[in-house]
Amino acid sequence: MRRFFFRDRAPFDLFGTVILPYLIQARATERNIRIWCNACSTGQEPYSLAMAIDEAAPRLTGWRIDLQATDVSRSAVRAAREGLYNQFEVQRGLPANVLLRYFNREASHWRIAEHLRSRVRFSNFNLLGSFEDRGEFDVIFCRNVLIYFDQQTKHDILARLSRSLRKDGFLILGSTETVMSARDHWVSAPQSPMLFVRPDGPHANTAARLRA
Repeated sequence: MRRFFFRDRAPFDLFGTVILPYLIQARATERNIRIWCNACSTGQEPYSLAMAIDEAAPRLTGWRIDLQATDVSRSAVRAAREGLYNQFEVQRGLPANVLLRYFNREASHWRIAEHLRSRVRFSNFNLLGSFEDRGEFDVIFCRNVLIYFDQQTKHDILARLSRSLRKDGFLILGSTETVMSARDHWVSAPQSPMLFVRPDGPHANTAARLRA
């Protein structure tokens, strides 16, 4: 499935206005942020995040941003690494000024600027596999993929995603997805129905207070 840039917009606004400001403050000592985009398809989501990070570049001087993007499809990952999109694809979600800033024209196509392509590490990964070697992340995007699994498989994936997220990290799901099958592992955040946090982390208490 081909996606478009800044799909649904709200998750990227959340990233820029809620998640990134928090992490800049919380990680001020270590200056390291790890982000994982699951089911990245042909790369539009992680490249959109790379653009959002680039917009915040003055606040991130000297920081290491580890932006990983995975998909089960080898052909999708190859296309994502290429970062080459046709006119129809770049018209979906990209204002003209953003297109001209972050893409280079190649005949009838547009290629992501090299400085953005180099910021994203693409690889093949199956959500049904082991997460143990991936380490812990500050932010996990797992949008519009859980809908394809049965309830037990969803619970298993959500449980393992929780263990792959730092206690004060953030999970973003698709607009139609929930954590009902794994409520022992996740608490919804008040800022958005797409945003979730760990119940044993500091954000869970804030969410509970705001809902009281």
